[in-house]
Formats: sequence, structure tokens, C-alpha cells
Amino acid sequence: MKKTPYGRRLLAGIAASTLLFAIPAFSQQVVKLGYTGPLSGGGALFGKNVLDGMRMAADEINAQDWQIGGKPSKLEIVSLDDKYNPAESAINAQRLVQAEKTAVILVGHSGGTFALQTANEKQKYLLLSYSSAPQITANGNTLTWRIPPDFTTYIQPFTHYAMGKYGRKLGIAVGDHDYAKAWSAAFRPTWEAAGGTVVADNPMSYNRAADFYSGVSRVLAAKPDVLLVGGASEPTALVIKQARELGFKGGFVIIDQAKLDEIAKVTGGYGLLEGSIGLLPVIDDSSSAMKAFVERYRKLYPGRDPSSEVTLGYTGVRATAQAMKAASSTTDAVAIRAQLDTAMKALSAAANPHALSGVDVRGNSIGAVPVAVVEGGKVREVKLMDLR
Repeated sequence: MKKTPYGRRLLAGIAASTLLFAIPAFSQQVVKLGYTGPLSGGGALFGKNVLDGMRMAADEINAQDWQIGGKPSKLEIVSLDDKYNPAESAINAQRLVQAEKTAVILVGHSGGTFALQTANEKQKYLLLSYSSAPQITANGNTLTWRIPPDFTTYIQPFTHYAMGKYGRKLGIAVGDHDYAKAWSAAFRPTWEAAGGTVVADNPMSYNRAADFYSGVSRVLAAKPDVLLVGGASEPTALVIKQARELGFKGGFVIIDQAKLDEIAKVTGGYGLLEGSIGLLPVIDDSSSAMKAFVERYRKLYPGRDPSSEVTLGYTGVRATAQAMKAASSTTDAVAIRAQLDTAMKALSAAANPHALSGVDVRGNSIGAVPVAVVEGGKVREVKLMDLR
């Protein structure tokens, strides 16, 4: 049938309208943020929790009108498994920078962080570190942000609590990875300065072993009053469980990598954790912002509870996206880094459930994560200042 002039104009109008509505989809830029962390092996739960938080943040950002320099943008998380191996972390970073063109990479552990810090300034990418090791920002790397607050904040209060409740003899039974070694190196002199003694020091391979009886037995042979333990939550739980089975009656100082609620799922409750001190489980945090976060997370992941890896990984991505917006750039790592403090301060309580108050000039997050003790088989939130 021959088209009339009106019909031709109508078809042209429809075509133009279709093109007009299609433009935003075609003009949207995809911003890739890289992640390398343990997604298999003993640290898999830890690494997946960080990744879950990152993805949750990205989904919320993408559901909003997120624009960089006036251009509609979409955030994509590109994740790679490094099996908790720093050498693998470095290889993954090269893949992310070269193949994915990521200007920002989050690494899930201190060993991987140190590996990436040998190249990130030269290659001009911003390194987000999921580790509370103070050495990460003490080395002067100008393109690093350490997301969790410095773990040394916990050492003196933890020492005061455990020594006062159980005694002065300490056995060290942490993991043999870089982060646990850093905790042990910082904790030992504080314990000794408070009048305590270290009667045994036997780090174990938390990321590769599932049976810790021989290693725990060597530590318990020295008859410690308190054990310093920790690595990923699941192997930490096995160390605690096997220590109790071998007759240990004292208390546990649990490094902040391991989470009390995740440990309790392996030990069958908090009974075996009596006298422990560690980070407050996110689900027991009484703040309204955290309660709202837990509710959102449980809707996304039915039957699961978030950990601080989830919440801090989440806030890390939210602040980075805000910093990109303030810098009007998704590729200039120097400009993005310069906006992190402003970005953190601009986050809503919903986007910053731990209420971190900023990022200092060295790349440290400002703030603290709440702590807890296990007494009478229950978790009790405590203030660090009350433990000194």
C-alpha cells in the first residue's frame, strides 16, 4: 500500500522517538571497580562477605540517577579470586588494570594490599584496602585508602579485659598469614608491658588446614590463661572448639578478622566462647542505621546475616562512588583519592552504618567499630573507653 505524506511523517516521528528514548541507554558509561580477595579456601566466607557488600552498594547506586560529570553512569564490580595469596592478588590487579581498565581496586587482605602497593602509584590506580593493619597507611602510599579503622585501637582494652578476668599468661595461636602476624606483633608487647607473659607462640595455617589439634596442644602445654586467636571466622571457630575439647578453661582474645556470630554458627552457640572479646556482631549493633542495614541485607540474602566485612565493603563502594562524582572523573585516581574525605562526610547514615567520620590525609578511615564480650553465653556490647 502506498504511504501517504501523513503516514511517512508518522513513521518518521515514531523512528525519531524510538531513537530519542534509546540514546540514554547507549550513552551510559560503565564504570568498573575491581576486587581481588579470597573466594575459595579457608578465607572464602570472609572474601565473599566483602564482595557481597560491594555488590549491594553497586546495585543501590545503579538504582539511583548516578551521574559523573553530567553523564549517566553504571557501576560494575569485577571480582577475581586470589585464594588469600598475595602473589595471586598482584596478578589479578594486573588483569583488572590492563583488561578491565579499572581505576579503583579493592583488595580483601593485608598481604594482597602490600603486594599491590608496589605498583599502584606508578600505574595510577586507587587501592582500597580491606584490612585494619596500621602498616598499610604508615608507608606513605598516596593512592591507598584503608577502609576498616586501625586494629591497634583494640589492643590495650582487649588486654585489660582478658588479663583482668583470666590471668597474665598468654598463648598465641593465630593464623600464619600477614594480617594475623601483624596482630600478634602488636599485641605481644602490649600484653608484656601490662605485666603479662607470653608462654607459647605457635601460629598455624588457618587458610589451608582443618585440624588444629596438634598446634593447639603445643600452645596449651604451656598452661596459658588466655589465648590470642584469629584469622577467618570458620577456622578460628575450629581452633576455639578444639581448645575447649582439649580442656582449655580460659578466655579468648579474638582478632577483628574473625566474627563472634560466624564463629558461634560453627561452635553451636556462644557457650564455647565464654570470656571472649572481639568485634560486636553487626546483628547485635543497636544503632538505627545498622538495624536498617541488616533488614535490607536480609531481604537480599534470606537466611543470612551481614558481617562488618559486608558493611565496610558496602561503605567503601558508596564513598568511592561519591568521590568519583565530586571529582567529576571515573579514571583520575589522584582526583578521586582527594575527594574521599569529603565523600565520606557527605554519605547518609544509611550508606555509612558504622558512622565513619572521614578519611585522613594518610588514607585512614576515622572512627571505630563496636566491640563485645561473651558473658553468660550471651553477647554484650561494650565501649572501648570502659575497658581501659
